[in-house]
Amino acid sequence: MSELILQLGNPTLRQKAVWVDNIQDEGIQKLIEDLIATVAKADGVGIAAPQVAQSYRLFIVASRPNARYPNAPEMEPTAMINPRIISHSTEVVKDWEGCLSVPGIRGLVPRYKTIEVEYSDRQGNLQKQELTDFVARIFQHEHDHLNGIVFVDRLENTLDMFTEQEYQQQVFNKT
Repeated sequence: MSELILQLGNPTLRQKAVWVDNIQDEGIQKLIEDLIATVAKADGVGIAAPQVAQSYRLFIVASRPNARYPNAPEMEPTAMINPRIISHSTEVVKDWEGCLSVPGIRGLVPRYKTIEVEYSDRQGNLQKQELTDFVARIFQHEHDHLNGIVFVDRLENTLDMFTEQEYQQQVFNKT
């Protein structure tokens, strides 16, 4: 498992990741396992290879309720290799995001509500599916990492950025 999650400011997070040519490569398969373990340990719902200093077009979507995202839907961790957004809805929704590479910060980020995506799974099979709401948000967030974009780049206004502590207090402790 990778203990190192790169932090904002590391130049690898700003690079465009390279295409995975051989999905069955032992190193790529080990990277997938490491990413799944790392995202679980860090209480994340997704992680991209560039976040662990591996600049490949590969990420894990692993939505599940946890301390950082208590209302997240449950799904099996899914490796998405060489992913693409084929189409998207016109509806854009602004909602809260955080990032393992930007600890302690949350932001209201506009994202497409529904996206149609294509990716190869870890066996090399091409998958095509429609994603909505929170899972679509995770996909778009992780896809950005493959292009050197971090969620804070998508904020429309710095007033949409909170510390984690203030986010927890305002969003979950409303009385």
